[in-house]
Amino acid sequence: MALKLMYITNNPQVAALAQSSGVDRIFVDMEYIGKEERQGGLDTVKSHHTVEDVKNLRKVLNKTELLVRVNPIHDAGENWCSSEEEINQVVEAGADIIMLPMAKTTDEIKRFVEYVGGRAKTMLLLETAEAKENIKEMLDVGGLDMVHIGLNDLHLSYGMKFMFQLLTDGTVEELCEIFKSYGIPYGFGGIARLGFGMLPAEHVIAEHYRLGSSMAILSRSFCDIHKNSDMAEVQRLFEQELKKIRDYEAELTEKDKAFFNENQAETARLVNNIVEEIQK
Repeated sequence: MALKLMYITNNPQVAALAQSSGVDRIFVDMEYIGKEERQGGLDTVKSHHTVEDVKNLRKVLNKTELLVRVNPIHDAGENWCSSEEEINQVVEAGADIIMLPMAKTTDEIKRFVEYVGGRAKTMLLLETAEAKENIKEMLDVGGLDMVHIGLNDLHLSYGMKFMFQLLTDGTVEELCEIFKSYGIPYGFGGIARLGFGMLPAEHVIAEHYRLGSSMAILSRSFCDIHKNSDMAEVQRLFEQELKKIRDYEAELTEKDKAFFNENQAETARLVNNIVEEIQK
C-alpha cells in the first residue's frame, strides 16, 4: 500500500497544487507553545499557522485530507486559549485529522480524545521519551486513530546527534511492532526527494516498507517555497518528484526480504557515518 504523504503549508495555492499532484494530506502546523524553547538552536520548521489558515485551506481541498497539529494539551493562559477551545475551533474550521504533539501521559491522551469527541480523526505525534516508555498505556486509553513517530524531537529527548539513529538502533522498529499489535496505522519521520537528504530518501522509504509504515511527511527540502516561489516550478516539482516516489514504491512491492535486509544494513552504515561526521 502506498504511503500517505503529508506536506506542511498554509498557502492555499500551494496546497491546491499539492492536492492535484497527489499529496494525500495537507498539514497545517499550529503548534508554537514551548516549541521555540525546545528547538531554538535547530534549523527546524516553526510555522505557527492559525485557525484562519485551516479555514482558508478547507476552501480549496476536496480530495486531500486536512491535517492540523494543535498545541500540546494545556489550560488557558494569558496568551492562549485552552486546548479544549483550540480543538473546538479547529474542528469547526474543517479539520479532518487533528494531531497532538508532545504528549507524555495517559491523562493527556484522555483529554485529547475527549476534546475531539469523534468529530475528526485523532493522531498522536509520539516525540517524547516519556511517550515511548508509556505508549502501551496511552494506546490502552482508546480513541487514537493513528500514530506518527516524530523523529526530530524524540531524538533530542534521548540526547542523540541525528534523528535517524532512532531508525537504526531499534527504537522505531520496537514502536512499529507495538502499533501493529494494536491494529493502529502508523508512520515516522519525513522524506526528501529521491536522491536527496543526508540519509537518501530511497533508504528511508524502503525502511517504511520493511516496517509496515503507512505514512510519511514530505520534508521542507522536498519543496521549499521560501526558496522557490514560482508556482509553475512548484507544480512541476510536485508532479515529477511525487511520480518518482510512487514509481519507486511500486518497485519496492516486488522486492524480496533479502533486499530489505540489505537496505537495513546499508541504512545503519550510512547513519553511523553521518553521526561520526557530526561528532567531529
